[in-house]
Amino acid sequence: MSNYLIIGSSSGIGLALSEGLLSEGHQVYGSYNQSPMPALDGAYTGFRYDVTVDELDVEALPEVLDGVVYCPGSINLKPFHRIKPEGFLDDYNLQVIGAIKVLQKVMPMLKKSRLASVVLFSTVAVQSGFNFHTQVATSKGAIEGLTRSLAAEWAPSIRVNCIAPSLTDTPLAGKLLSTPEKKEANAQRHPLKRIGDAQDIAQAAQFLLSDKSEWITGQVLHIDGGMSTLKL
Repeated sequence: MSNYLIIGSSSGIGLALSEGLLSEGHQVYGSYNQSPMPALDGAYTGFRYDVTVDELDVEALPEVLDGVVYCPGSINLKPFHRIKPEGFLDDYNLQVIGAIKVLQKVMPMLKKSRLASVVLFSTVAVQSGFNFHTQVATSKGAIEGLTRSLAAEWAPSIRVNCIAPSLTDTPLAGKLLSTPEKKEANAQRHPLKRIGDAQDIAQAAQFLLSDKSEWITGQVLHIDGGMSTLKL
């Protein structure tokens, strides 16, 4: 049994990942904020945590952590001229500074693991470039830089990887997928002709946490229905 910390475990990808890890018999420590603490079967310890204002209480965590996954994010799509600098800062604080604060706090616990793993999240929009994605891609681009630099600094004891999904059917993307027509239009933009779901991304994160990926670090893994590389 391994100990995992999932920041943002109460919905979407974080919830699906928590369920997958619990089904394998692992201990999951999961934070929740806007969504209520989920009722999960297994060794789950939930706690309220707002990454933008709270300090992580490490006393509530085990002495050894085998993995950390940072899930909080936002999808704010606007024309560049309509975005105030404060909007960029809000996203950066949530997605980058929040992750940094957590990782700095738990680094001593990760170092006590035999082979710890950190999983962060970017977006296909960082390397592909889409209209109205400047606010999203700016902070997620910083996450990709953090992934590679931290992987180098923490090798060989802690692996750090990143997943860059395309649009995924989760509560976070609810406004973009609010009708069957919107879902179908977005599905047709992908070579595999469907939208990803929380399980698609959670299974990749679960692989990166496991010993099956112990020779993988510093990577940005594109789970995006082929959008980033295929032009049909």
